[in-house]
Amino acid sequence: FNIKKILIMKQEKIFQPVSGYYAVVVILLLLGLPVLAIVYYQMVWTIVFIILGVVALPGLVAVNPNESRVLILFGAYKGTIKENGFWWVNPFFVRKKISLRARNLDSEPIKVNDKLGNPIMIGVVMVWRVKDTYKAAFDVDDYTVFVDIQNEAAIRKLAGRYPYDNLEDESAHLTLRSSSDEVNVMLESEITERLAIAGIEVVEARINYLAYAKEIAGTMLKRQQASAIVAARTKIVEGAVGMVELALKELSKKHIIELDEDKKATMVSNLMVVLTADKDIAPVVNMGTLYQ
Repeated sequence: FNIKKILIMKQEKIFQPVSGYYAVVVILLLLGLPVLAIVYYQMVWTIVFIILGVVALPGLVAVNPNESRVLILFGAYKGTIKENGFWWVNPFFVRKKISLRARNLDSEPIKVNDKLGNPIMIGVVMVWRVKDTYKAAFDVDDYTVFVDIQNEAAIRKLAGRYPYDNLEDESAHLTLRSSSDEVNVMLESEITERLAIAGIEVVEARINYLAYAKEIAGTMLKRQQASAIVAARTKIVEGAVGMVELALKELSKKHIIELDEDKKATMVSNLMVVLTADKDIAPVVNMGTLYQ
């Protein structure tokens, strides 16, 4: 029974307040009628009702849409008002305002190390809101600061789990740069797990900035350019070999010219130079025989 009671105390409870409009009418009666009774009938004892009206007046509270009030009475949690409107509660309640609106967190890019130890800059944008007001109010000291710190911790853990790209680790199936959807899902899951203790719901979390740190950015850019050049030249060579093979096959098939092995080698060499060169080739016209 005690354990069950403790668990209930650590959960959010919805508090049903009294309508503030009814309370205003009662307070006005408590303040107005005794004044008339004292003035006209010298009923001094009715001043007690005036005191009650003054004491009840601070109990009026307005709750705007997507806001809440956490109610505390002498250190004991009494519940949370989530319904917007004009209400009256025990005037001795301490009322802590907690917004239920969705909030954006656009973190500044921080320097972290990826799985291979390369320094990278990574930033995250996140949409979050308070789901459990009890946890947000009592389980952490300041839930907004808690969100900032845990967001950074989740970024560092995620970055250390995957490489920036697969230039150095070609066997990597997931990378921070190319696997954005999968990485964002894992990032959201990691942040959600960390913020659950504060009663925070993560609506969306994704990486919005990703780059190498400036001390290695130039070197990595050259490496990426070199890899792109090699890949492009490989495709060019593959295409050139196919074109040379087709040319020799068509010349032999149509009996246009008979070439011995030396002339075939010369022709292949010339065609490969023309097809794979990165600059325009100046043609040389041979006015004699092929053997000159």
